[in-house]
Amino acid sequence: MNPAGAQVRVAAARAVLQVLQGRSLKAAMAQERSAFADARDRALLEAVCHGAIRHRRTLEFALAHFLAQPLERRDPLAHALLLIGLAQLHVLALPAHAAVSATIEAARLLDRGARAGLINAVLRRSQREGLAQSDDPGVRGNHPDWLLRQLQQDWPQDWSAIMDANNAQAPLWLRVNGRRTTRAAVAAMLQDAGVAHHLPEFPPQAIRIDDAIAPTRLPGWDEGLITVQDLSAQLAAEALAPGAGAQVLDLCAAPGGKAAQLAERDPAQLVLIDIDAERLQRVQDLFGRLQLQAETVRFAAADAALPLPDSLPAAYDAILLDAPCSATGIIRRQPDVKWHRQPKDIAALNTLQWRLLKNAWRHLRPGGRLLYSTCSVLKAENELLAAQFLAQNPDARALPLDARFGRVSGVGRQRLPGEDGGDGFFYVLFERI
Repeated sequence: MNPAGAQVRVAAARAVLQVLQGRSLKAAMAQERSAFADARDRALLEAVCHGAIRHRRTLEFALAHFLAQPLERRDPLAHALLLIGLAQLHVLALPAHAAVSATIEAARLLDRGARAGLINAVLRRSQREGLAQSDDPGVRGNHPDWLLRQLQQDWPQDWSAIMDANNAQAPLWLRVNGRRTTRAAVAAMLQDAGVAHHLPEFPPQAIRIDDAIAPTRLPGWDEGLITVQDLSAQLAAEALAPGAGAQVLDLCAAPGGKAAQLAERDPAQLVLIDIDAERLQRVQDLFGRLQLQAETVRFAAADAALPLPDSLPAAYDAILLDAPCSATGIIRRQPDVKWHRQPKDIAALNTLQWRLLKNAWRHLRPGGRLLYSTCSVLKAENELLAAQFLAQNPDARALPLDARFGRVSGVGRQRLPGEDGGDGFFYVLFERI
């Protein structure tokens, strides 16, 4: 028995249990991953957790056929151990002996030795019989019923492909720091290091990494030449495209990738707002790593739904509002989103998005442009909200975006998850007339 292997399963069971109890997978993983120095152990931990959470509904459907009485309420930790065991066997296809023995040893380490026989029996039976199959598309596709129905309503031709993409592993996308180097130079460094990669035609600084590798180990990372940013996320700043010398405002700046893109366009002034001071500090840290700090960049912790503080400029030529949303376009990266989101959340998010958009409009100069974007695929947060905004603001018009930004969705453009390897994103570009 590899002691580290059992400890990885211990950490995975604890992380999965936290997610089932309502914590974000990102936070749970950050806590559990810190105990492992070996990159291979961290990678296995992430793969097991993502596999169990992505395929939770299929795995729980199968468990219901294997168990006379469910364990989820009586012993939630044992339930989590069974989920990670099934994920190892049927999602990741790990060697059965190692997966089963390490999971059983993890049960003992977690004081669940009394359940070891049951866990062994269930996992061995699943090997012999496979997992029970359901005719329910929500079970088969590992999505909650409410989200399945909403996807079917919003995207009647694409809902099945969206769910498939949500259950796939997302690729690693980089953006080249155009202030410091060129994409061709970074591609040459990757080639020399033997890192397989792909260069899309658009956006111009994007690189997809085809190898499984931590971004911090890539050439150019320590020098601030590259940062992690999905292809679709990179398109927001490309759509806004403020000219050099513009007064630019990013109203929801964290985690900072889009803000860094805007900084590279040589604005006369770039104001970065976020309501969370800690998240804003991470944006400043990113700017420091990319060596983008300049006198023209200002950071301010403030509520973007309220008028800007008097200490900041009141009017801007270009505003980016990448609004808080359901994150239904990035489920493949954050699979817990589909289990944590509820229908009532969409109405609350709509209220916030509307307040943010109205406040952003208040600070846009006549002739200025505002890019509203979300990482959502739900039309209530995107197409319908944009139409409502135009109907209530006669001094606004939507400017056309071309097909590089996705399919037509009302007055905006929508990218669905997996298209061109990118996340699901919506963009609409308004001009004040």
